[in-house]
Amino acid sequence: MIRSRKSWLLLASSALIAVTGCNAKNAGDGNAADGGSNSASASIPAPAPGFDKGKYDPPIEISTVLMPKKYTNGDTKENNVHDRWMLEQFGIKHKDTWYPAGSDQYKQKLQLTIASGEKLPDFVAVPTDPVLTNQLIDSGQFVAIDALFDKYANKVWKDHAAQHPELWYPFTRNGKKYNLPILEYTDNDDTMLWLREDWMEKLQLKAPQTIAELENVMDKFKNQNPDGLAPKDVYPLAVSMKNNTNTWMGSLDWLFGAYGTIQEQWNKDANGNLEYGSINPGSKKALEKLQEWMNKGYIHPDAALWDEGKSAEIWTKGNAGVLPGANWVPDWPAPDLLKNVKGSKFKAYPVPAGPDGKMGTKWQNSGVNSSIMINKDAKHPEAIFLYYNFLLDNLANPSTGSKYEFGFAKGYDWDVVDGQPTSNKDKIKDFNNDFPFLTGPARIPDLYMKTLVKLADGKKPETPYEKQLAEFRKPENWYAAKVVMSQMNVRKQNYFTGAATTTMIAKWNLLRQSEMETFNKIIYGKLPISAFDDFVTSWKSNGGDQVTKEVNEWFKSVASK
Repeated sequence: MIRSRKSWLLLASSALIAVTGCNAKNAGDGNAADGGSNSASASIPAPAPGFDKGKYDPPIEISTVLMPKKYTNGDTKENNVHDRWMLEQFGIKHKDTWYPAGSDQYKQKLQLTIASGEKLPDFVAVPTDPVLTNQLIDSGQFVAIDALFDKYANKVWKDHAAQHPELWYPFTRNGKKYNLPILEYTDNDDTMLWLREDWMEKLQLKAPQTIAELENVMDKFKNQNPDGLAPKDVYPLAVSMKNNTNTWMGSLDWLFGAYGTIQEQWNKDANGNLEYGSINPGSKKALEKLQEWMNKGYIHPDAALWDEGKSAEIWTKGNAGVLPGANWVPDWPAPDLLKNVKGSKFKAYPVPAGPDGKMGTKWQNSGVNSSIMINKDAKHPEAIFLYYNFLLDNLANPSTGSKYEFGFAKGYDWDVVDGQPTSNKDKIKDFNNDFPFLTGPARIPDLYMKTLVKLADGKKPETPYEKQLAEFRKPENWYAAKVVMSQMNVRKQNYFTGAATTTMIAKWNLLRQSEMETFNKIIYGKLPISAFDDFVTSWKSNGGDQVTKEVNEWFKSVASK
């Protein structure tokens, strides 16, 4: 399925604590190690022969990082269709490349390598993690990429960066940029409500446009269940509250949005300053509503123990009728619903409005899923641009008749079946589109949603990309994209994407723990709603006000560049 790669979890290891501690001062005051500043002023080396023609001659060697991949057709990590293509297409081959066992192991290896001062690869992939990004900058091993990006990045890359200057915020130090943003589909994780459409039809219910109308739907789902389930066996709203309530499946961002805020993120207030959404007065109203829903049995009492995947299970097993999720729910987990509940149907609905007409969902709109840093000792820093430019220009939206019209590699992500080329994973033996691209797959940020909306509008797919998506995605997915794009004006961006501030490092874990405990106790009725006011007072006095000050200082420093 097409899904944004989720932020890799921070390691709770002694290595992380040690490295974070030794870099805390730099991360807080914005002073990079001397190596970073010196490398930024270095001149750009001349490319090796053949670069201007798109292929190095003689071939060059680079070192990089490749995460675990699925290999088929006899391929291995040392000899596979991608690496053979990379050598043939660009004259580039690997040397001393890292092959971590997984994301956690990779992060730990990075942490330990930084701490020991060992040399890192030429090109280092960095997950969405501000702490790690700042540690890598502080190591002094990486060059600022401003001049390289200006000289070598292609139009697709530059245009998106110009349209979304906020994508640079996590990567900026003292006015210099240190990470190359790797592009991701925008709007791919925006929240909507997936309802049991067969229940809606049998109960003759209309689309819920307000919280009050949604409550009526949930009441009918529970107390007049079309499948004949007893009320005690139905908990209409499937949500996850174990790790976060503003998350990627079973999220509650839309409910808080109905009261004018988005919890667990930093939103802009009326004056353009950043405020923590969980202490906004709207959060109190959302919590009061959640307490009411818990009392009525609309939410399962174990929801506070459920992670995102577990929250979806109650929906796929047929015991819930409302699942907050993204446009890709038809690919996962909806097939399990169809398998488990005969005659079941599902449909995406826009998020409802609150009593004052307010609506809101979370929005990560920068169109970036990771980044790449360039070692200051890399002999060919321009090589990553030659590679990624080509992917964006040729694979992200291939032209008719091109080598990549049907996919990257025949017999892997496309093949000829019954005389016709197809990228349908269900028709291709040993289908595999998990290639070890140095940057991950090439994606033009707004192309995915635009194409799905076109298909939903009944227009014929014309380009190779549109034809592949029409074959690969389900009609329910197409329609969901229209729902997402209809909500563009209600989305709220998380504006703080920097490293933990000085006070965050010292106090944020305790502040978050207090928030989660208080919110859960309110939702479960163990505390009165008035406890929210006490929480806000305590949050502010125990470091929250200072964190807010530091967050706004960071925001002004990066947004003014």
